[in-house]
Amino acid sequence: MKKFLVIALALGISLTACKEKEVYVEPEVAEVVVPVMQYGFDLNNYEVVTDTVKNGDTFGNIIDPHLVDGQSVFKAAEELDAVYSVRRIQVGKPYKILKRKDSLGTPEAFIYETTKMDYVVLNFADSLKAYKDKHPLKFVRKTASGIINSTLSEAMEEEGLGMAAIYELSDIYRWSIDFFRLQKGDRFKMIYTERYINDSIYAGIESIEAAVFETDKTPFYAFDFKTDSINNISDYYDENGKTLRSFFLKAPVNYSRISSRFTKRRFHPVQKRWKAHKGTDYAAAYGTPIVSTANGVVVKSGYTRGNGNYVKVKHNDTYSTQYLHMTKRSVKVGQRVKQGQVIGTVGSTGLATGPHVCYRFWVNGKQVDPYKQNLPSADPLPKEKMDDYLNFIQPLKDEIDLLPFKNEEEVL
Repeated sequence: MKKFLVIALALGISLTACKEKEVYVEPEVAEVVVPVMQYGFDLNNYEVVTDTVKNGDTFGNIIDPHLVDGQSVFKAAEELDAVYSVRRIQVGKPYKILKRKDSLGTPEAFIYETTKMDYVVLNFADSLKAYKDKHPLKFVRKTASGIINSTLSEAMEEEGLGMAAIYELSDIYRWSIDFFRLQKGDRFKMIYTERYINDSIYAGIESIEAAVFETDKTPFYAFDFKTDSINNISDYYDENGKTLRSFFLKAPVNYSRISSRFTKRRFHPVQKRWKAHKGTDYAAAYGTPIVSTANGVVVKSGYTRGNGNYVKVKHNDTYSTQYLHMTKRSVKVGQRVKQGQVIGTVGSTGLATGPHVCYRFWVNGKQVDPYKQNLPSADPLPKEKMDDYLNFIQPLKDEIDLLPFKNEEEVL
């Protein structure tokens, strides 16, 4: 019995000793592979071959080496043509071939980017199938502030803003501000959203939510507001709900009748010959005020034998107007005028047989009939939407008011 106990104790001691020597080993954790999703594929699973369309390349010789048994170049072109014409594939543009990471490196897809945003895929797997898609977009909200030392574009470029932002801001204020007459010290600030393709490739401005452009110490606010959510219609308004888009008055004078319209062929009452009449004549009494039909800058104010006393106003890069046969002129070259401001009075100076104003209209340097132009309108904010608008812009206005203007000292 003693012998048994001794053996048992010895075994116990031995077992205990073994337990004390055990070492804990952490279980192996499988490496997590983060998917790299592009073009609808996880690129981790493929060898990506990138090449460029070269002179002399055809869709056929690009695609032929990657087709599997039973597939033909004709069928591949037919499938791709259904979503994107193979004739539009351009020399110098890149394309990709995705190959599976198997022993044969089996091709699975041909990818061609038609634009920065759009691409087409020809899938070789199982049967040929083509489709088009878009890259995912990421939107990044940003703020910017700048000051004018020479031009708006230079000021915006100094802040790292590209041409897309310059065009967008210029377009918002094109009817409120003459960007060719900016002064040193004029400044701007804005809240805007940029687009990025696949998180990294810049794809331009999505929108400018709010902006303030200060010129001649006068701030001009702009807020983007959707007036029609069904048709996705929006416009820019100031802090009081007034549209920023100017519009042309229907006529430059309170007239009794239109005595002659824009035409390519009219018998001239003074010169007694057929010629084009590139204006609209509004008959009115001597001395009737003539007004500028839109905001702008007077670029001509003078007298010629044909025009008599006349004034020409440049409204922006696109539009200019001219007013002929005045009794007297009330504005000088270089003077800024507002829509509805009196610039002269009706007369019959120059080649005219009676009192009227000949109203001429230029679009991109070409004289046109204003009645046949799709001119920008200036529809006011609907009254029933005013409360919604003011509530909508209040936090934006608070935010942009807190955003500091850049001072001249900061750019020296």
